Amino acid sequence: MEISLLALGIGFVLDLILGDPQGLWHPIRVIGWWISTCEKGIRKIVPDTEKGLLAGGVLLVVLVTGFSTAVPVVLLWSAHMVSPWLCLALESIMCYQLLATKSLKTESMKVYKELVKSDLKGARYAVSMIVGRDTERLTEEGVAKAAVETVAENTSDGIIAPMIFMAIGGAAGGFFYKSVNTMDSMVGYKNDRYLYFGRCAALFDDVLNYIPARISAWLMIAASRVIGLDRKNARKIYLRDRYNHASPNSAHTEAVMAGALRVQLAGDAWYFGKLHKKKFIGDPYRPVVPEDIRTANRLLYATAVLAIAVFTGLKALILFMI
Repeated sequence: MEISLLALGIGFVLDLILGDPQGLWHPIRVIGWWISTCEKGIRKIVPDTEKGLLAGGVLLVVLVTGFSTAVPVVLLWSAHMVSPWLCLALESIMCYQLLATKSLKTESMKVYKELVKSDLKGARYAVSMIVGRDTERLTEEGVAKAAVETVAENTSDGIIAPMIFMAIGGAAGGFFYKSVNTMDSMVGYKNDRYLYFGRCAALFDDVLNYIPARISAWLMIAASRVIGLDRKNARKIYLRDRYNHASPNSAHTEAVMAGALRVQLAGDAWYFGKLHKKKFIGDPYRPVVPEDIRTANRLLYATAVLAIAVFTGLKALILFMI
């Protein structure tokens, strides 16, 4: 357990320094490959009916989470048999690969750089790399808003939630969480192909993120005060608008971000050529501007640092008491 605690701290520092590792060897890409492979195999053996697809979706969750958790457990156990130091090094690398603090900032700042150059086409392309919506119709404000929303939402999904699961179950716990989160991003759609097959993954992702989303929001509220943003408004908008989303979890950190920046986020968006009506989050005190992307990243970093301090501190206290 002490190794897992130290590995989480080292992994967090590595993430801040190095950012997301690029290349096919990234474990999340391996999980994505496994999800695709399992989906193809399962669809061949289950009937193309509501019950058949629902059962296939359950089987997908079992196979993906089992594989994604068992592999790091076996690798870490084998490394520990050789040397605790080898285990620490391996688990630190795993923890580093599960966090996305710097990469989220890097990718969103690409959008900022295109906007300040007044290159709307380039900004639309840059934001299309980090959002799931259609970007061809976005104005400059729409592009900036999309980037800010992505930073807000992924503060929970990409950083705080994995930290919580790693604090509880080490790197294996983090991979368990990321496997479900990745499944949701790949099959958790309410369209003809995945309405039934992806339902189990989507519901499981909602369950796993229920507590982390709320912890992330309160940490972000606290962090907003540290960096001089409007903490009171962040809290007010959070309590008012945290359920202004189809997902039970997605609007929590977006609401805090909107309140802290004193802007309005969310609203209608285009997906796959269709306009989806969505509620607004926050109040339109002013338009969203490119500089808000930089401010959002400051809040992202402050929240991440506060979170690692809280989680490692609590786990160290528990280990000491045991």
